[in-house]
Amino acid sequence: MRRFVGIIFGIATQLLFLITVWYLFWFLKEDFSHHAIGSLAIDALLAIQFAVGHSLLLYPSIRTAITRRLPSQFYGSLFCVQTCVGILLTAFCWRSSPVEIWNLSGWGGWLMTAGFYGSWLSLLYSLNLTGLGYQTGLTQWWYWLRKQPLPRRDFQPRSLYCCLRHPVYLSFMGLLWFTPLMTLDRAVLTGIWTAYIFIGSYLKDERLSFYIGKPYRDYQSRVPGYPFIFFGPLGKRKTKVAPVKPLEKTPLQTT
Repeated sequence: MRRFVGIIFGIATQLLFLITVWYLFWFLKEDFSHHAIGSLAIDALLAIQFAVGHSLLLYPSIRTAITRRLPSQFYGSLFCVQTCVGILLTAFCWRSSPVEIWNLSGWGGWLMTAGFYGSWLSLLYSLNLTGLGYQTGLTQWWYWLRKQPLPRRDFQPRSLYCCLRHPVYLSFMGLLWFTPLMTLDRAVLTGIWTAYIFIGSYLKDERLSFYIGKPYRDYQSRVPGYPFIFFGPLGKRKTKVAPVKPLEKTPLQTT
């Protein structure tokens, strides 16, 4: 029975992920402006609940507590479910605002739309570089289904990850900013999720450093978190060099 539940849970998670991608695409493209007009405070709470829930589940101590009761192969699926539920809750409960910050047409609108589609392509490509199946929990579940141990993932940055540490987050940021119509409610969503992206980038660096250790710190010293950031935790991080202790003098040494 437990194995049957595990199989159903894995399949349902992947279906939920596909449904969420569909709704997220249309919500960010134009649907946000078609919802009933309501309070911006509701929108802010919806944006925050996704950011907070998304971060808490990734915290190492919380992850350890969860995997004490849940098989570790299902942690990725659980994380995917939480992400999807947070996004769908935001999309379905959103309230729009009639206040427009910008409404671009002509070449401006076309460029914004092109940037939106380009961000989706960049997002899918970036996720694929690190293993899309790991992001949705599919890979871990598939090895569990076949009763095989999950292979160890080596830290080997390639392609976009040789230029910046967070191409996935940068691509997602493009989904928020590249819009021909920026209403006040959309600005609330964009502002909160952009702040979360930068905070989450720092937390991800610290989390990967916790799990990977010195190789990731060396990677941080070579590759910036984002383009045009030259200082701070999201720039190239300087590695701390341990001070060299002076040699103690022996009787054969002279002053």
